[in-house]
This record gives sequence, structure tokens and C-alpha cells, in this order.
Amino acid sequence: MKKTFALLLTAVMMLALLTACGGGDKPADTTPPADTSAPADTSAPADTAEPEAPAAGGNIGVCIYKFDDAFMTTYRNALEAILKEKGYEVTVVDGNNDQAKQNEQINTFITQGVDALIINPVMTSAADTIIATVKSAGIPTVLINREPTADQMAAYDKLVYVGCDAAQSGTFQGELILETPNGGDINGDGKISYIMIQGDPENIDAQLRTEYSVKALTDAGVEVEQLNLTRGDWDREKGQTICANDLAQFGDKIEVVFCNNDDMAIGALQAIQSAGRKVNEDIYLVGVDALDAALNEVSNGNMTGTVLNDANGQAAGAVAEMEKLLGGATYASGEQSVYVDYVKVTPDNVGDFMK
Repeated sequence: MKKTFALLLTAVMMLALLTACGGGDKPADTTPPADTSAPADTSAPADTAEPEAPAAGGNIGVCIYKFDDAFMTTYRNALEAILKEKGYEVTVVDGNNDQAKQNEQINTFITQGVDALIINPVMTSAADTIIATVKSAGIPTVLINREPTADQMAAYDKLVYVGCDAAQSGTFQGELILETPNGGDINGDGKISYIMIQGDPENIDAQLRTEYSVKALTDAGVEVEQLNLTRGDWDREKGQTICANDLAQFGDKIEVVFCNNDDMAIGALQAIQSAGRKVNEDIYLVGVDALDAALNEVSNGNMTGTVLNDANGQAAGAVAEMEKLLGGATYASGEQSVYVDYVKVTPDNVGDFMK
């Protein structure tokens, strides 16, 4: 009996030993080397640099300074289309050019628990309030079209601005004039006499376009004479009225009409035509935005040129930066502005931009 038990015990021990040896060999034989050599954090540096957006969309609030701005209509339509195509729930609201109303809209979005905000401020002077509000709520935010200062944006690291460098657009306007056959000096008196129809002077884009369009001329060694500068608030009817008044006052002395945007330029064109003047013959006219209506006028020879303010490119950029924020990205002070280049549009290349 003892012998039998001993034999059984020996057999059990041998079987256990064989099983143990087999178990030790099996993982080494069946686990591919790639699995053991690819730790989960191998992609961490790339993820840190370019965080990925959540896979399944989210709720996005979009604040536009006013819906009846021609350029911002193009912009918001592009923005909404891109967001919806990506699967986001989108609500777009009209600030009606009222900063107090827009502040309420931002607070409402925060109360509703949106995942991110895209804001086109009514007033850049309200940037501190807007930034403090979204920071307090911890909402990732993209500002568009109207750029705060770098110091203002530095207050919140989940904030980024996407737009264009307005100084570039002004420079391009001046270059369009310099590239005309007589360099803008139609009457040959050695200087360019101009009127400036400005947007909202509180807006940094209006300030820089006004400054740099003329700076491009003076940097080229050209003498200039400002006959008048009037605020037109980006509005077509105001552009027409301002230009008509200036034409009545200064007449043929006006060689160049600078407009901070195309809507005002189209209004100015109506005044120029009513006064019996001919663009590109006895007066030059330039705008900014490359709206469809302006492209048609450039093509028809009724505008000297315009500057493409790429609404579609900016909308795509705004969504891309928003998705980085949703993926966990933060922005260091001085690195919170993302720019899309402007493009000069002339009769020679206008066909490239027409639909």
C-alpha cells in the first residue's frame, strides 16, 4: 500500500513538474516580440505635441459679432458646415453688434455645458472680460477674426486665436496701387492723393489695414496726401455715402480710394460710377475680403483689386485648433495666434478665385 502510494505521489510530482515547465515556455513562444517591445507610451511625445480630438464630436457654441456682415456670413457658413460634417452639435448665435448681448450668449453657452466655444468678439476691447469668463468656466475657446493682444490671451492657456495678419492685408492693398501702370499717381504730380474709408476704428484689423496700406506707399518712397479718413463700420451704404461726399468735396483730386473691406468698396464703386468716374482710368479702388461681388467687379474692371481674406481656410483652422484644445492641448504665452495668409487678387488672377 505504501509502495503504491509512493508511486502515485511520484507520478503526480512528475506531472506537475512537466506542467510547470510547459507553462513557463508557452508565453515566451506565443507572445510576439512586438507586443513586449511596444509600451503604451511610445507615442506620448507625438500625442503631447498634437493632441487628438475626441472621437465622437461634442457640443460647440459659436458666437458671431453680427450675422449681416458679408464676410462673416461666408465665414460662419463655412465654420458650421465643417463642424457638422465632423459630427459636432453646433449652435450659432448672432450678437447683433452688441457686446452686452454677446456676453450673455457666452454665459448661456457655459450654463448649457458646451464642450468648446468659438467666438468672434463684437469688440476687441471686451477681450479681457470674455477671456476671464471662459477661463473661469474652464471652456476651451477659439477666438476668430478679431485678435486680442498677446498679453490678454496669455491669461488663459486653453485659448487660441485664428485669423489673418491684418498688417499683411494693408500692405497688399498698397502694393496693388504701386503695381498699377502709373504707380497710383494718375495726375502725375508726384504724389498719391487718397481717401480712406475705414471699418470700425476700435477693431485692430481696421487700424492695421489703414496704417499699412499707406505705409506700403511711403516705404516705397512715394509721397502721399490723405484727403479724408472716415469711419464706415464695414457697411456698404456708409461706404457709398462717404465716397459720394468726398467726391463732391475733392473731385478729380482723389486718385485712390482705400476701403478696409469689400462691402464698403462696392458702396464706394456705386458712388464713383454715379459721379461719372472710371475705375482704373481716372481713379483706383481697392478693398479686402475677396467677396464674390468684389471678385466680379475686379473681373469686370470696376475694381483695381482686392485682398483675399480666406474665410474657408480660417474656418478650417479654427476647427483644427478647437480640436487640439479638446484633445488636451494648452498654449504658451506668445504662441496663441495662428495666421492664415492673405492673397492679392488682381484682374490677372481673379479667375482663380471665382466660383
